[in-house]
Amino acid sequence: MTVIANTLIVITISVGVLFTLVTMIGILRLPDVYTRAHAASKSTTFGVLSILLGVFFHYWLKEGLFSIQLLLAIVFLFITSPIGGHLMGRAAYISGVEKSPLTVGDELEEVVEEAKRKARPRPDID
Repeated sequence: MTVIANTLIVITISVGVLFTLVTMIGILRLPDVYTRAHAASKSTTFGVLSILLGVFFHYWLKEGLFSIQLLLAIVFLFITSPIGGHLMGRAAYISGVEKSPLTVGDELEEVVEEAKRKARPRPDID
């Protein structure tokens, strides 16, 4: 049982460290804020979740402590991190941060223009 527990702990923490390394490389190498936000939100979420899961397994399988706080942290991070990355990307888009010349499509442009048209005050209403 100890070998299986140690293997499970080492694998989950190693996967977490690997994905965190991928996040670092993505933030340094990707061309614009939108792709960087994607790298930061997706792979960091999985990396930190894997590390927390490894810590949870350590405490549960090695120490005999079932940590509900770690489980709540995993659930909270799983829910909030992708939403935060999405909101940062959208805020950058709305504030006018330039896209990379490598960007192929802009699916949000029509939605933002439609929202701006709806938000403009009409001159016939006074």
